[in-house]
Order: sequence, then structure tokens, then C-alpha cells
Amino acid sequence: MKLSMIVVFCSLVLGVSSQGWGTFLREAGQGAKDMWRAYSDMREANYKNADKYFHARGNYDAARRGPGGAWAAKVISDAREGSQRITDLFKYGSSGHGTRDSRADQEANRWGRRGNNPNRYRPAGLPKKY
Repeated sequence: MKLSMIVVFCSLVLGVSSQGWGTFLREAGQGAKDMWRAYSDMREANYKNADKYFHARGNYDAARRGPGGAWAAKVISDAREGSQRITDLFKYGSSGHGTRDSRADQEANRWGRRGNNPNRYRPAGLPKKY
């Protein structure tokens, strides 16, 4: 736990070195809202095989805010997948099902954070609203 807190703190400090704290924190807050909106849309859509699209879209939107948004997207995505792995371990045991899904989610997260088009993961028939 201490090591993860040190890594998060160092990431934050390194991300802020090229700009002011106020700008970075504003971008991080906006990025967190982008991630929340993607999550809320995913829950509302309740569309089969759309989770990777919403992962990519949330990270894409957040990263477009700037370094603070990209940092927030990474921290939120990593925390989500870490907690999901623990839940899946209890749900699936050591079958590896949850690990494979988590790896695919993380790839979609990275795809979006790199500024790539999240529509790569968009399932056919997902309403245009999303």
C-alpha cells in the first residue's frame, strides 16, 4: 500500500513539473468527470460487449484535457481494474477469466489514453447517443 501511494505521489509531482498545480488539478478533476460520465453511460446503455468502448472513451475524453486528465484516467482505470481483479478472484477462482478480461479492459484504457479513436471498440448497434 505504501509503495502504491509513493508511485501515485511521484506520478502527480512529475506530471505537474511542466505546468502549474492549479491547471493540473483542474484537468484532473475534469478528467475524473469524463471517466464518471463514461461509466454512467455504460450503466445506462446496458449494452452487451460495450464495456471496452466505454473504457476507451472515458480514457480518451479525460486524456484530451491534458496531463492532469491523463493522470486521473490512469489512476482511476488502474484502481478499477485492481479492485475488479480481487472481485474476480473470489468469483472465478484461479480460472483466469477475470484476468483476461482485465487485460482487455486495460488495453482499451491505454488505447483511449493514447488519443486513439475509441470507436475501435464500439459494438455494432450501440445507440448513437453514446
